[in-house]
Amino acid sequence: MDLPGLETRLGYKFGAQKLLQQALTHRSHSAPHNERLEFLGDSVLNCAVAHLLFERYTKLDEGDLSRLRSNLVKQQTLYEVAQRIELAQYLRLGEGELKSGGFRRPSILADTMEALFGAIFLDGGFDKARLTIAKLYHPILETVDPQTLGKDAKTLLQEYLQGRKIALPTYNVVATHGAAHNQEFEVECLIPKLEIRVTGAGASRRAAEQAAAKKALELAPQGAPRKTKRARKESGKEGTKETAAPEVAQEARETAKETPPPKEKEAPAKEAKEPAPAAREEEGRRARLELVRDAPRDAVKESGKDAAGKDNTKEAKDGGKDAAVADAAATKPAVVEVVAAKPAPVALETVADEAPSVKLPVKGGSR
Repeated sequence: MDLPGLETRLGYKFGAQKLLQQALTHRSHSAPHNERLEFLGDSVLNCAVAHLLFERYTKLDEGDLSRLRSNLVKQQTLYEVAQRIELAQYLRLGEGELKSGGFRRPSILADTMEALFGAIFLDGGFDKARLTIAKLYHPILETVDPQTLGKDAKTLLQEYLQGRKIALPTYNVVATHGAAHNQEFEVECLIPKLEIRVTGAGASRRAAEQAAAKKALELAPQGAPRKTKRARKESGKEGTKETAAPEVAQEARETAKETPPPKEKEAPAKEAKEPAPAAREEEGRRARLELVRDAPRDAVKESGKDAAGKDNTKEAKDGGKDAAVADAAATKPAVVEVVAAKPAPVALETVADEAPSVKLPVKGGSR
């Protein structure tokens, strides 16, 4: 077993080779195995990655840093690191695990990486372990997008589709290659709405699904989420309003101005049925003037009869008196009404000239 080659890939040379061998030993091989080192290395890895993120992303808050760290220390990420340094060939496994392909199993490789970090911590201290982790994680940190918080391909694809109201993808195992202890899975990813159909391969079904999801994300159209049917209708209405020709809008406004409302059409007909107040007032004024002109003449005739002595009976006198009083009462209100109505100057002068000439009979004889 070429342990120096592994140390070169790790970037750290062990002082105690026993720690390195223990870190590579699975429980199926012999004791002491690497499970205790795995426990220690898990804490060392979390602290080292937290320190790296704290220094690298100064504007991210605690919640985002925690989510980003959890995505960097999970099994899939550790499995990718183990594949990059070809850790599978250095594992110490039992015969059963060797036959079943344990050296390719993501869980075994990820646990072994954590055990190595624990061994480096015990051999050289936290600073040495932090530097080793920083070197191994450098390629990953360079590709991490803070906006996605280090999410894996399947999670990103799911969020992409949900944001556009598209059904989630379907993953199907289409083929398996190799012997039972050394299989490679081929998984198909289908997104009918986007007409995407891709396949991905991996040592496990999950790894193959991640590879297929990554290819689907690359083929998916980027940009703003697709609008819903309701949003498209509303945007269509707004576009119609904005693109309407100015001449058409102006013509519509002029037509609306020229067409009077229904109430305005009915108003002239209502006024035609009823005479105007001024016409009614003029008609009444003329009738009153005629009465005023005729009243003094009748009074003069009656007084003339009395002065000649043609009818000196008591009944005639009483009748003449009553008639004169009635005429005077009728004349007086008529004159007042004419003045209130402000008749023409000619009518007023006529009434003024004729009214003083009325002679009322007095009891006991006329004067």
